[in-house]
Amino acid sequence: MRVTPLLAAALIAAALPGAARADDPADTSMRSSAARMRDHEAIRRMNQAQLDYVRQRDARWAREYRQQTGRSQSSGYGASYGYGDDGGYAQAQAQYQRDLAAWRQAVADCRAGYYDACGR
Repeated sequence: MRVTPLLAAALIAAALPGAARADDPADTSMRSSAARMRDHEAIRRMNQAQLDYVRQRDARWAREYRQQTGRSQSSGYGASYGYGDDGGYAQAQAQYQRDLAAWRQAVADCRAGYYDACGR
């Protein structure tokens, strides 16, 4: 079935008045204070249900994140190379930085003409 632009325009025009009355202060069904109170309570319940859902979702995400980061810290890079929680990884990293600095200094010395540093 092919929808013509004229038919689409007619359908939209028919639906607009209902959508426009959704928050109409002159709506006859909302003239009584009891009706407005019922509407207010329904909105409050929907908002509270959504808030509860978001809090539960965020708590679940936080729990999963904590489990994931705890797993990655206990089985991360350092643990896979035999470094436990005793600071072995930090010591190895510090030694690596010292060795790297010494190598860079040797390269600089070699380039500066101190050829005995070139063989290090």
